[in-house]
Amino acid sequence: MKCRICGSESRMFLDFGKMPLANAFLKKEDLAKEEAKYPLALSYCDTCKIVQLTEAISGKKLFKNYVYVSSTAKSFRIHFNELATKLKFKLQLNENSLAVDIGSNDGVLLKEYKKSNIPFIGVEPAENIAKLANEQGLETINAFFNKEVVNEIIDQKGKADVITACNVFAHIEQIHEVIDNVKLLLKDSGTFVIEIQYFIDTIKTMTFDNVYHEHLFYYTVHSLDFLFKKHGLQIEHIEHVDTHGGSLRVFIKKEAIPDETYFQYLETEGRDKVAEFHTYELFAEKVNFTKKNIVELIKRIKKKDQKIVGYGAPAKASTLLNFCNIGKEGITYIIDDNPLKQNLFTPGNKIPVKDFSHIKEDPPNYIIILAWNFFNPIMNKINKIYPQKFKFILPLPSPKII
Repeated sequence: MKCRICGSESRMFLDFGKMPLANAFLKKEDLAKEEAKYPLALSYCDTCKIVQLTEAISGKKLFKNYVYVSSTAKSFRIHFNELATKLKFKLQLNENSLAVDIGSNDGVLLKEYKKSNIPFIGVEPAENIAKLANEQGLETINAFFNKEVVNEIIDQKGKADVITACNVFAHIEQIHEVIDNVKLLLKDSGTFVIEIQYFIDTIKTMTFDNVYHEHLFYYTVHSLDFLFKKHGLQIEHIEHVDTHGGSLRVFIKKEAIPDETYFQYLETEGRDKVAEFHTYELFAEKVNFTKKNIVELIKRIKKKDQKIVGYGAPAKASTLLNFCNIGKEGITYIIDDNPLKQNLFTPGNKIPVKDFSHIKEDPPNYIIILAWNFFNPIMNKINKIYPQKFKFILPLPSPKII
């Protein structure tokens, strides 16, 4: 396939098979209908070093009726509070500044700007999620980040001092167009800040379930550097953050002198051999080995007539469960704290999603924490209410019982 970043040939190294869209949860009346499934496979470009899906699904199909709400998890609310505070002081934002958030979701970051009296506006393509933000008084344009929206913001509010894109940069197929729009909206002295899942962390922690159709691109600093330089932008500073199993927070400017973090990451990635195709082939082998171990663990527990339920129905759970072909016969139900997912069924394997009270009504023997990035908070929450009652399964990086 042709690389979406540079047009060179890109080589496939990991094929998950055909999968449903990770957030396409089903209503009861949909269970008998045939689900749409799409190829899910990763490829690597030797020229620009980007990892990407071999096939892209249109954004309109992915985000028409979205169910991911950033504010659901307390840890994310804390994370965005800390981000807003850092940006306020690092970039000297005040009541005369303008902050724009791309893919602003329910306004979790906008809310923090509002507390600090920093003028803001969000851009969110999912109609139902943008509505949640606007209902809270968090001004959000329901649209994709296109030139028309950028011109509207400039006409009404002027150019931006900071533009953020947190956990959305990997989702955008028209990435060159979006970066051009960022350059148009950003002041010459402004800063573009992105948070992206770091593919080196994905490889090292074996968190392959972060691969799903919404995530089109999987970035390293090498691939980001190529992409931004192609648009006349320069990475200035890089920070590692703990979200989503390991992410980068990257500060980009129109003109900048990179600090030591930029060079340190490039050097470390050189040692990690991110520019060698064999690195990705080895990752694919380990993924298939881990899949085998997860399936065998579930089978061993079920042979003892023990009940397993899941906790968390994030998009990553769809990849894990469908790739491992685990359905209701393996996991009886899944608990999720997001009301938009409760009383629905997971895509592909059709496992019912319940609220937390269901644990008391139908107690399990084991709880597999599918939202593994919140493993400790979830386990502590359950143990506080039901001390030492359940055993817990951490599925990745390799399955283990706790």
